[in-house]
Amino acid sequence: MTSTSHLDVLRPPARPGPTTRRLCGASLLAQGISVFLGSLVAWQLDRTLHGGTGTALLWSGVGLALLCLVAAGAMRSSAGVWLGWLCQVLTLASAFLLPAMLVVGLLFAALWWVCLSNGLRIDADKARRPAGAG
Repeated sequence: MTSTSHLDVLRPPARPGPTTRRLCGASLLAQGISVFLGSLVAWQLDRTLHGGTGTALLWSGVGLALLCLVAAGAMRSSAGVWLGWLCQVLTLASAFLLPAMLVVGLLFAALWWVCLSNGLRIDADKARRPAGAG
């Protein structure tokens, strides 16, 4: 049993380990694709219903998708972890514009939590392992 707590995801290290970077980066990449596709749905739905805000919905979704990609690329430092948390909050907030994004936001927030907590635990276990073991 390790001493790493699930609350350690709220205090990320200055430099996340390789497992944390890979897991969280993959999660953010998939989230960026999903958010982009969700913004296309919102845009077309607004055009169909003649709402008039479709372009703003599209560009805000594209901006959030790009933020997810930037966060994935920034996972070499704790700034990437904080940007990842920001992506989770903004994806959940996008449910106010497109209610179906609540499901997407909840799924990716749970996936982010699992990837971050398990990645930190695995990296901590690898760091404690003797150099010759493995």
